[in-house]
Amino acid sequence: MKRHARLLRTAVVGGASLAMTLSLAACGGSADGDSGTIHVLVYGDATNKVEKQLVDTFNKTSKVKAVLDTVPGADYQAKLQTIISGKQAPDVFFNWGGGSIEPYVDAGLLKPLDDFIAEDPGLKANFLPSVFDTAVVDGKPYGVPMRGTQPVLLFSNKKVLQDAGVTTPRTWDELLATVGTLKAKGITPIALGGGDKWPTQMWFQYVYDRVAGPELFEKAVKGDKEVWASADSRKALGMLEELIDTGAFGTNYDSVKFTDGGSPALLATGKAAFELMGSWEYSTLQDAYPDFVKNDLGYGTFPTVEGGKGDARNVAGNTNNFYSVLRTTEHPEAVAEFLKLMYSDEFVEAQLAVGNLPTTTNTPEFLDRAANPEYSKYQYDLVKEAPAFQLSWDQAFPPAATTTLHQAVQQFFNGQTDTDSFIAAMQSLPAA
Repeated sequence: MKRHARLLRTAVVGGASLAMTLSLAACGGSADGDSGTIHVLVYGDATNKVEKQLVDTFNKTSKVKAVLDTVPGADYQAKLQTIISGKQAPDVFFNWGGGSIEPYVDAGLLKPLDDFIAEDPGLKANFLPSVFDTAVVDGKPYGVPMRGTQPVLLFSNKKVLQDAGVTTPRTWDELLATVGTLKAKGITPIALGGGDKWPTQMWFQYVYDRVAGPELFEKAVKGDKEVWASADSRKALGMLEELIDTGAFGTNYDSVKFTDGGSPALLATGKAAFELMGSWEYSTLQDAYPDFVKNDLGYGTFPTVEGGKGDARNVAGNTNNFYSVLRTTEHPEAVAEFLKLMYSDEFVEAQLAVGNLPTTTNTPEFLDRAANPEYSKYQYDLVKEAPAFQLSWDQAFPPAATTTLHQAVQQFFNGQTDTDSFIAAMQSLPAA
């Protein structure tokens, strides 16, 4: 999700209003000599109800018990980096794959899952290859998908749009015109949790894709710094600047967060018309505003850009979230058994029930039983047909890049830095 999204976000994502269900001091079942438990650390949000259900299922038959530890979404990555190499390290932890785990692999902290897969090939074969491979580092698998694919969508309040006499924009020019109409009627056009920074980043991801295609970012994350100064990059930044200057996001977006429920509330209560957010938005809103989800929640793809190089079917977001395993776990056999639940029928049905879309090979069999079959099928087809799925920038780059990246995004959005300064900041990022 949340974090997204982020893919997460997951992450992913959201849920800072959820307190830790267990203190971090309780983490570290393997490192502190507690031989009767494995600790599973996850990002705190509305999806935790599914993770708790699966832990309960595991504990019914396992001698070694699993303990679920949650960290509020806004704090997750910082907490993980603090504890992962110490006595409080979990046995299993939530992540986004890609660059988010490479430093831990390089430090020798993670267990490659080859042996697990040799014992149970289903830990690999039961997931879509393109998703599973996101957590492969240097040819070795270090993660098992554990939530659902998380494309970023343009969510809307259908009642607000209807009352304003507008529809979901299909093109960038239509978006600019719609923003003008909504502003004239006293409505904040687009909710933005700028206080979290990563929701702001989503706008850069999609505009860059639509203008330059996925190749620009693919080159950038591999260390090609010149692409940030290209004509396509400058065009994308100019378009973002134009949208910001129209007042599309209001004036106080940096005091609003997704992770405490602020930006979803603006959308659900009719104070804003749109929010660009990962697909976890559905489970977040379903948990807090079920009537709104039932009656007025709309969703669609990011607008196209005339003359742009990016395919209109391209998506950005998180391919999935993953469970990775600490090399020091005292109970690898129990961990392997726990991971098998991530492709079980129970897992698929529980994730679909909260609006998530698992990436198991048997997911299509259960789509009719989803919380919203239409929404789940829409996502499934969107991801299946996308020519390119761009991983969230802050998950594609290693964690060391996150602070600089988020700061560059926020400061450009706020007008604190100009185009050249943003480009220079992005050129300073370490390659994945």
